[in-house]
Amino acid sequence: MNQPKPQPQLRKTNRIRTVQGSLAIEGNTLGLDQITALMEGKKGAGKPREIREVVNAIEVNDQLHRFRRLSLQDLLKSHRIMMHNLIPSAGKWRSGNVGVLKGSRIAHMAPPHERVPHLMKDLFAFIKKDKPHALIKSAVFHYELEFIHPFEEGNGRIGWFWHSLLLFHYHPAFEFAPIESLIKTHQAEYYKVLGLSDKAGDSTMFIEFSLHIVRQAFTEFIEALSPGPPSPKSRLELAKTHFATRHFSRKNYLRLFKTISSATANRDLKTAVTKGNLQKTGNKAQTRFQFKP
Repeated sequence: MNQPKPQPQLRKTNRIRTVQGSLAIEGNTLGLDQITALMEGKKGAGKPREIREVVNAIEVNDQLHRFRRLSLQDLLKSHRIMMHNLIPSAGKWRSGNVGVLKGSRIAHMAPPHERVPHLMKDLFAFIKKDKPHALIKSAVFHYELEFIHPFEEGNGRIGWFWHSLLLFHYHPAFEFAPIESLIKTHQAEYYKVLGLSDKAGDSTMFIEFSLHIVRQAFTEFIEALSPGPPSPKSRLELAKTHFATRHFSRKNYLRLFKTISSATANRDLKTAVTKGNLQKTGNKAQTRFQFKP
């Protein structure tokens, strides 16, 4: 997860797959080529509603860094953008009771609409806690949002988007290994584990499904990235991102890169000082380094 950011083309491909995967959950049929054209600002072919869904999803994903993961208002804002010109109640809690259909029967009856604001407030209080681990917490949040079904439409795509947002704040690598991209191929299993978790009365099966998806997403990401062995240059670039302009010691550098030796750390730091990228102060145990702006 400490690899440098992937090349722009890989990042673009992942964004396209993210948009397609998140919309396929709710029936959008546009393919990768059509979504690519819309992302590049070209006129896309397809049904007007499906084109609008893609344009909205692209806008929401472009603002990933701006949404505050612990803000209930930002969740409503993301839904408003996601469902703009698709439903009148975009960005608002549902005002009626709903049931999720599976074929001709009701597979899930959501809580009464008057309870939605209180239940969502409780759900955000849960993610503000330190425990459980972010990988577990994000999956529980997603499952509970689908159970509450707070919106008239768009619950699936918002559930996956906020799931990804929580993971992105846990570690920025999740921006480049989007879990939504795999949902298109696991859609049937996604709905199956939601139903099984409802019957069981807890989210364990959905958490396990989520962790499987995360693992698979990162496996594909690493295969696509095909990173070579870390070099002094890549280590120093990552160290500059990590330390910024703060002072740090050789010991701090070794904590960041646990697999290198003291001799390798010394060579990295000496090279950066010689090239003028790093400023050195003090001697021996008191030696400190600082990256130049």
